[in-house]
Amino acid sequence: MQYREIGRTNIKVSTVAMGCWGIVGDFNWGPQDESDALNAIETALDTGINFFDTAESYGNGYSEELLGKTLSKRRKNVVIASKVAPSNLEPQKLVQACENSLERLKTDYIDIYQIHWPNVDIPFEDTLNTLEKLKKEGKIRVAGCSNFGPKDLSDALEYGRLESNQVAYNLLWRGIEFEVQNLCREKDVSLLLYSPLLQGLLTGKFDKADDVPAERARTRHFSSKREHTRHGEQGAERLTFQSIDKIKQICEDIGRPMAQVSLAYLLTQKGVTSVIAGMRNAGQAEKNAQAADCRLTQSILDQLSDATDELKAYFGDALDMWESEERIQ
Repeated sequence: MQYREIGRTNIKVSTVAMGCWGIVGDFNWGPQDESDALNAIETALDTGINFFDTAESYGNGYSEELLGKTLSKRRKNVVIASKVAPSNLEPQKLVQACENSLERLKTDYIDIYQIHWPNVDIPFEDTLNTLEKLKKEGKIRVAGCSNFGPKDLSDALEYGRLESNQVAYNLLWRGIEFEVQNLCREKDVSLLLYSPLLQGLLTGKFDKADDVPAERARTRHFSSKREHTRHGEQGAERLTFQSIDKIKQICEDIGRPMAQVSLAYLLTQKGVTSVIAGMRNAGQAEKNAQAADCRLTQSILDQLSDATDELKAYFGDALDMWESEERIQ
């Protein structure tokens, strides 16, 4: 396992983190056995993963509770990131939300406390001042954000320090490469990447768009005619799966699993500190952790970029994978 520092801090996190949304077994992911979830956390620890990302909204706090059951006895050896919902960014609500997360996590502090989405109705000044207050009280170590585009990130940094920005980034969704990536590097803000496997599309398990379960076929890659989409666009199903086929072939040529290669590719990109991969059982934890030590030649990296350049151009600098009226500014 490899480790990198968050932002301007001395907090070192594993380059592969465990994303703890899928372990709640909700609408998006399907049923989940709690013992599998707890085993996934334990196995992640055994592989050298020390970074766990959750949110108060994942399973209405259930994800935080699962982490609390497992990590409380190893607290000093792990880094926990949680997220506060945009509806709780008003100062008094933010303080209470943090207290609730601390209780569920069975800990006295949260290492990285992130704004899950911006809220245009609440001034950044109020939110950042409250996060600084929580930091001074020892409730959080540092503040971060999630789903912040260049405008919101620049505006927020006027009022306080944010050490990380958690964004959607994968071989099939490269919008941050247009502006966000460079801004984060300029401001020493770590990029934490969610959806690095695009909810399973980059594992090779789906051969065509119709194979993807309806609850996962919701991004702008899919036609708005599909059941759970919210974007109202035609999608890019043909182009998406042409890109996937190219990636599959590259992986077959070098004899590496597609998921491992997809994660390893991201770890070579500018400003990336950690990829947040879902792990619903011990087997997934073991396989995803191996990406930290996967080395790809420059030739392979170039081939992977080339395989998805047309899709990158199609979506352009879009940052919101689900809605066409961008919530990310």
